[in-house]
Amino acid sequence: MKKFISYKQSLEILEKAHFRFNKKEKLFISDTLGRVLACDIITKSNSPEFETSAMDGYALKHTDIPKKKLKIVDKSPAGTVVETEVIEGTCIKTFTGSLMPKGSDTLIPIENVFVESETICIKEDVPQGFAVRAIAENYSKGEVLIEKGTVVDFSHIGIMASLNIIQVEVFQKPTIAIASTGSEILDVGEEQTNASQIRSSNHLTLEAIGKKYGANVLQMGIVEDNKNSIIELLQNSLESSDIVVTTGGVSVGDYDFVKDIIKEELGATLLFQGVHIKPGQHLLVAQKGNKFIIGLPGFAYSSTVSFLLYVLPLLFKMRNGNETLKIVDAIIDCNYPKKGDKTTFSACNIEFKNAQYHINFDGKKTGSSAILTNMLGDIALLVQDEKDTDLQKGDTVKVILL
Repeated sequence: MKKFISYKQSLEILEKAHFRFNKKEKLFISDTLGRVLACDIITKSNSPEFETSAMDGYALKHTDIPKKKLKIVDKSPAGTVVETEVIEGTCIKTFTGSLMPKGSDTLIPIENVFVESETICIKEDVPQGFAVRAIAENYSKGEVLIEKGTVVDFSHIGIMASLNIIQVEVFQKPTIAIASTGSEILDVGEEQTNASQIRSSNHLTLEAIGKKYGANVLQMGIVEDNKNSIIELLQNSLESSDIVVTTGGVSVGDYDFVKDIIKEELGATLLFQGVHIKPGQHLLVAQKGNKFIIGLPGFAYSSTVSFLLYVLPLLFKMRNGNETLKIVDAIIDCNYPKKGDKTTFSACNIEFKNAQYHINFDGKKTGSSAILTNMLGDIALLVQDEKDTDLQKGDTVKVILL
């Protein structure tokens, strides 16, 4: 019987797989949310370029505050440049965002004064420099504000807008083609004609995961267990995508064509086939040039978990972003047995309390690798290594956040 490689070995092989994916495109900044920057965002000036007011109030010389009464000689609305200079014994009414007038070094808020005719009377002092935004408080000229490889979030869009960047270069989305194989499989909406037919959810579940994590997805639907059909599927998918994912047809059944087709018909290099994990041990990963073929098991929970473990890392590498599977420590709130000698991934409930993640298995069912309902709720994947033993309540464990 074929000896499967360990989970650790499979990750090492995947990490060492060499390929180039650096296609870029320019988008309007409002269309870049969730995309990966293909360039550094570098400032061309200081922000602010001049000292500005952070509040509504009166610009003055701090040394004049003990006088308690100062003459108002002008006002400085935002968006204007006042020519009047603050000299001893005077102040200028200044608004939030206005340039600080020449000669001033402090802004006293309107709440700290009352006005008598053209004079302010100071009720409460402030320290020197109060409410004055310093030059380059926000950023300095030539500073790298956002690094290449950053996944764009709302704050990045706001910063780019403040820099007057209209369009920015991002990496193109990798494309994943997804298909389910099996003559017994029914697509959504198809009518069941005999009791042996199974309703497929795999292709749609995996499409949703791919889109969630930033891929274009080509939905190839359901393909029968027919060698010619599968060859045609894989050839067409390789032409139009970067990662081809199939579910079903990779185990040891009489009609499992996929693994043979990948090696013999497509001329792809088999990186590995069979990993000592549960679920998903019969998966395979092959490479042809800069493209990958990943054959996943057919059971719904198994295909979902193995997609997360193997397709997502490849997708992250192709996106050229600083992304990885999020693995954190958690406290297990119940006893939990180790099931077999494989590296095991079990769906668990997760919550953050008392400054720590906690997991439990309330409501989770046991059985085959087909129980997709175990992925409902606020879940994570408990990781139990090959050599791990039974877990006890209060143990610290590793979990993959989803």
